[in-house]
Amino acid sequence: MVDFSVREIPFSHRGSWLNLSPVVGLATYADDLHLVSHRNGMHAVLRLVPVRGRERVPAAVTADPAVLTWTAERGQVRAAFESPTALRISGRGLGLSIAAADDTLTPFTGTYLFFDPVSSAPVFTSYETGHRYRVTVLAGNAHRSGAWSLGTAERAIVVGDDGGAWEVVLEELTTAREPVGVRPPFEDVVAGTRRAFAAFTDAVAPWRSDRTPAAELACYVLWSAVVDPAGFIGRPAVLMSKHWMDKVWSWDHCFTALALAAGEPRLAWDQLQVVFDHQTPEGALPDSITHAEVLYNFVKPPVHGWAVARLRERLPGGLPRSELADLYHRLSAWTRFWLDHRRAPGEPLPHYEHGNDSGWDNSTVFQGPGAVQSADLPAFLVLQMRELARLAWEGGDAVAATRWTREAAAVQSELMRRLWNGSAFTSRSVGGAPRTTASLLDLMPVVLGDQLPSAVRGVVAAGVARHLTPVGLSTELPDSPAYEADGYWRGPVWAPATVLVEDGLRRGGSVELADEVSARFRALCEKSGFAENFDALTGQGLRDRAYTWTAAAYLLLAGDAESRRHLPTARG
Repeated sequence: MVDFSVREIPFSHRGSWLNLSPVVGLATYADDLHLVSHRNGMHAVLRLVPVRGRERVPAAVTADPAVLTWTAERGQVRAAFESPTALRISGRGLGLSIAAADDTLTPFTGTYLFFDPVSSAPVFTSYETGHRYRVTVLAGNAHRSGAWSLGTAERAIVVGDDGGAWEVVLEELTTAREPVGVRPPFEDVVAGTRRAFAAFTDAVAPWRSDRTPAAELACYVLWSAVVDPAGFIGRPAVLMSKHWMDKVWSWDHCFTALALAAGEPRLAWDQLQVVFDHQTPEGALPDSITHAEVLYNFVKPPVHGWAVARLRERLPGGLPRSELADLYHRLSAWTRFWLDHRRAPGEPLPHYEHGNDSGWDNSTVFQGPGAVQSADLPAFLVLQMRELARLAWEGGDAVAATRWTREAAAVQSELMRRLWNGSAFTSRSVGGAPRTTASLLDLMPVVLGDQLPSAVRGVVAAGVARHLTPVGLSTELPDSPAYEADGYWRGPVWAPATVLVEDGLRRGGSVELADEVSARFRALCEKSGFAENFDALTGQGLRDRAYTWTAAAYLLLAGDAESRRHLPTARG
């Protein structure tokens, strides 16, 4: 079973809102591992420190999907998730201090430790998460460290510091729970997790082999980032990370859905729908959702029609027929939002109000003033309207199908008339003059594939090739004055752009270039992991290092590459 560093990828379990990690805030690492909750935001609740007697003991930390281990001279502590809300921890020769993560404690902040006379267990109550964390000793000794009263600086319990064998269960509670009864042996807990993760991996990546060495770890990144329904998240959902990017953004979910589709079709469908559950009466999707927050100040690009078309190919049996009417209604409203509320009077093309709306937050396309008409947006809408036409035909509404087909053609015509200058796609502020940039975003009409005129496809493919560095697609040309090695969308390689471009190139006939884009990104992930983005020249992983859409992109591209190996006419 694959090993990983908890500095890179948190130790968690499918369905859990908890993880063990040294990441305790935005790009902030602690010296110790913490129990981190993602309810009401990211909060380090408890600090876990190996001890012997009263002394802290240096320990090496290793992890695989089933068990995390602290190893020190003459002792070891192991942790495993018994369930999404229960963590089993056992040790021998080495104890563990379980303490409130933050010394600050007021009636309205921090974590309060008290002794529950009903369950005979110490309980940490976290103001920030709104939950309780009960520690029940199953074997060995435990004692308190410091006074247990409001305002004390030290709030901890210590288990196993006498060097003997010990075991506890650490549970996440809402208000109350029956006292702990008989629990399965620790080794059975570990074995159960191994079986569950192996089943997931076998379902999602049955094609994996020595040619796809990062597939199992990519599966773990996805599996461990799933949370059970809670708060505003009404379905099982894949967070973008269980480090600090612990949200579902309204285009990220499309890529995780596609990666899960063949092996976990129900979970994949939930990923597509989880954001649509918060669609506004105007048809807009939220920018992002979390356990306790839904943000509408931005939106994200309408890649959803493209994603539905790809799900048709990947879901066993295609799209679920019982849900097609609802899907049509939601996708139609989302499309009408752009056509009705994001087209200025007299303007045939929609616009983004801010770079965040595009998903390419700080791309150089958005350097100029005002709302921006960029070439990617109408291209995505054309694909979305063509998918709506297909859904309408399948639903028996020929009139709607014809209308969507005509609207798609009209938007594509305006895209070519207004944003294609004969040699490149451009962008412009609403009512302003066209402008070209060195951003890959200007080339995103590549997603139209063979729906672009042949000559245009060739020019766009050549433009994409100029962005292809040895490690992948640079989002800003490296020789651009605006290029930044760690510049977010001004240089680094990103997973979603890679998947969209690769798919468009392949559907447009630029197969060899598509193969190269895929191969370089896969090699990048195999070398540098699943970071939020990567330095386009060195391949160094940047920002959040446990990003699920990066793992999803690897699985998509690797699985497709393996499938092509078995086709008589496969190339690359």
